Amino acid sequence: MEIEICAFSLESCQIAQANGATRVELCGGAGEGGTTPSYGLIELARRELSIALYVMIRPRGGDFLYNTTELAVMRRDITNARLAGADGVVFGLLNADGTVDEDQTAELVALAHPLPVTFHRAFDLTRDPQEALEAVIRTGAKRILTSGQQPSAEIGIPLLKKLVEQADGRIEIMAGAGVTATNAAQLAATGVQALHLTGKQVMNSGMQYRNLDVPMASVALGEYEWLSTSPAVVRAVVEAVSA
Repeated sequence: MEIEICAFSLESCQIAQANGATRVELCGGAGEGGTTPSYGLIELARRELSIALYVMIRPRGGDFLYNTTELAVMRRDITNARLAGADGVVFGLLNADGTVDEDQTAELVALAHPLPVTFHRAFDLTRDPQEALEAVIRTGAKRILTSGQQPSAEIGIPLLKKLVEQADGRIEIMAGAGVTATNAAQLAATGVQALHLTGKQVMNSGMQYRNLDVPMASVALGEYEWLSTSPAVVRAVVEAVSA
């Protein structure tokens, strides 16, 4: 059974390897559910790890319907991950109607070659999991990360079993979301080929002086929202200081 750890730092990569994980999914943007990590982090993780290193390719938080500029960034990030020595990459693309974006996904899978691709939990936001499974298989991806379209993989066990049966060895199914030592054996018994977890612990800052009146984090956004730049706001500020 493969055990994949979602890591957001070099330290987490080292901890994962030292404690028996077989693969790392390297991400940035923990607060956004995982985005593409920095090139420097990828390079250092590659230097430190002897276990498999997969790199998240996700240009922003929010949903998985990407425009042309975001796709351009994803292409470049895939190329950079390969150059940095990644063993594989992780991404997922959907159409507006909740189906898998087969054409764009297949294009990125081909670009990543020979690196294998994990289609991530964008799968859990598809309208029909059976339909989505066949679509992902057609793209050439190696595995699917899924919670069984539930908030946690434990709740999603009935669908996980069905997906394993439907896949019939054509693609790997990896269970993720809420994986713990308490439910790991139960999840493994579904027939999935891997378990995915963060294994998170909250670390307290070493800062002694703390200014609690100046927040650095942005306002939390919903699953179908993300930050962009308002042309009107930029133009208004430029005009205000140019007057």
